[in-house]
Amino acid sequence: MPELLSTLSCRLKALTDFAERLLAWWEDHGRHDLPWQIDRTPYRVWLSEIMLQQTQVSTVVPYFQRFVARFPRLADLAAAERDEVMALWSGLGYYARARNLHAAAQTCMEQHDARLPDSSEALKALPGIGESTANAIIAQAHDRRAPILDGNVKRVLSRHAAISGWPGKTAVQSRLWQESERRTPPDRACDYTQAIMDLGATLCRRSKPDCAICPVAGDCQALALNLVDQLPESRKPRPRPRRSTCLAVIRDKQGRVLLERRPPSGIWGGLWSLPELAAEHSSQGQAMPSIEHHFTHFILDIHPVLLAAADSPGIAESLDNEWLSPADALSRGLPRPVRQVIESLDYRGQKA
Repeated sequence: MPELLSTLSCRLKALTDFAERLLAWWEDHGRHDLPWQIDRTPYRVWLSEIMLQQTQVSTVVPYFQRFVARFPRLADLAAAERDEVMALWSGLGYYARARNLHAAAQTCMEQHDARLPDSSEALKALPGIGESTANAIIAQAHDRRAPILDGNVKRVLSRHAAISGWPGKTAVQSRLWQESERRTPPDRACDYTQAIMDLGATLCRRSKPDCAICPVAGDCQALALNLVDQLPESRKPRPRPRRSTCLAVIRDKQGRVLLERRPPSGIWGGLWSLPELAAEHSSQGQAMPSIEHHFTHFILDIHPVLLAAADSPGIAESLDNEWLSPADALSRGLPRPVRQVIESLDYRGQKA
């Protein structure tokens, strides 16, 4: 029993020391001037956390800045038209995040006195917020202890504790949550949360991690066992199927292009797009360069076809269709490949 207690005591001391070393490193080498760290509010923290899901900081920063310039408060976002929200999100990908963000803002107006709730349980009840995101908001916005487990943190903990298996598996994720809970210190929650995310983003990278200057390399089990390159384990790759679609680029005599709103759910849900063209009609117009677009679960081959309005009767009759100049079309919420097609058009107009 004394030996067991001694071992546990050493283990707890090591985990406390982990946080101390990490915080000391962060004070000198961490990121302190990200836009959501300046004028830190629950609303700004929430926006950043949603945008940072599966997206790198360098990509998020300009989107965040444009978003808060237009919607500086939660009430502004809740009152906005969905089209404007989607337009500002256009190009950032994973568009369900934007739809959930807008819906959550409206829920906060109706159920939480126009404020983001300040408990993890209430946050998780909002659209688009899981446990790690809720805890990150609590830690970052309120400086209260709340363990997190985003992608960067999973990588750090998988390596430091030498946890094998794909982190998406329930059993592996449970072990990672245990490690996150054990290592999170009782105070300085905001700083620690940022520090461990920064460590994963800047030193404990997926490839070519910089172990030589890592502040917690001294007791990193993956480093000791020469497993850094093997952890965390990747999901066994599955071949992604290919799909194909023809998009009709229909222009009228004024050079306007026809857009249609996508259904609220599914691929590009709620965004504006070019109408899909049945394969048997794809030979009627002028073929434009094809685009290969990668989704998480499949690859989409997009074949745009340029058509004059006179050659496509009936397509413009839907209530969800609208004629717009190319410049106006680009101000709408568009999927990236659709934006690419429209940007290639001659803005001077085309005679139909």
